[in-house]
Amino acid sequence: MQKVDGLAARALRLVLPPRCLLCAAPGADGRDLCAGCAGDLAPNPVCCPRCALPLAVPAPACGQCLKREPPFAAAWAPFRYEHPLDLLEARFKFHADLAAGRVLSSLMIERVAIDAPALPALLIPVPLHTARLRERGYNQALELARPLARAFAIPLRADLLLRTRATPPQTGLDAKTRRRNLRGAFAVAVGATLPGHVALVDDVMTTGATLRECARALRAAGVARVDVWALARAPGRSAVPSPGNGRRWPEGPDEGKPE
Repeated sequence: MQKVDGLAARALRLVLPPRCLLCAAPGADGRDLCAGCAGDLAPNPVCCPRCALPLAVPAPACGQCLKREPPFAAAWAPFRYEHPLDLLEARFKFHADLAAGRVLSSLMIERVAIDAPALPALLIPVPLHTARLRERGYNQALELARPLARAFAIPLRADLLLRTRATPPQTGLDAKTRRRNLRGAFAVAVGATLPGHVALVDDVMTTGATLRECARALRAAGVARVDVWALARAPGRSAVPSPGNGRRWPEGPDEGKPE
């Protein structure tokens, strides 16, 4: 199994200076991302506390969460899913570029230290179905979770939450159909012992359908509080683009493509 931040990768960075994966300029802060491209990343400071949906103004909850309360207690997603983070994410998730994964995990670690979300007793990466795992060779959520667990001394378990069935691609499906598509797709391992507070780790949160189903399975197994930690949050279709970029919000990859 490949690892985002293994010993060989750390040794290689001592020999070769970091270069930005996006523009090939010299990297900054010891990672393969220059200061300019890092400055282009869109933070997500004003968002729904329950699902991290980007908001125009602060609010206790977004309309979606008021209408349908999620099974997780809080969601933390430090970035909005847009350019240029979407390029790094695509390289990591779909092109086996673990160097991009190292950059993304370092960004998450940096933001945890700044944003200070409530630290859970356990990190659980969103699982892949075994067929998808064999095809890809690694679980991107697990590769993001490993450095987080080390950095903050939080136990990590990838064997407690299972994806029990493969689901078809969700491209073009509305939120209701996506929820139906994922119903019953996750289960807690038989005999698993879980603490009272866990955080699910994923790369991109789009509609949240996957994370809702994971949280439901954990809550049904007796977990009192489930949080979500995701690298980025895809805005809703009605969201207003951040000032000055002139871009339309892109569709997130996590639930719109097969896992």
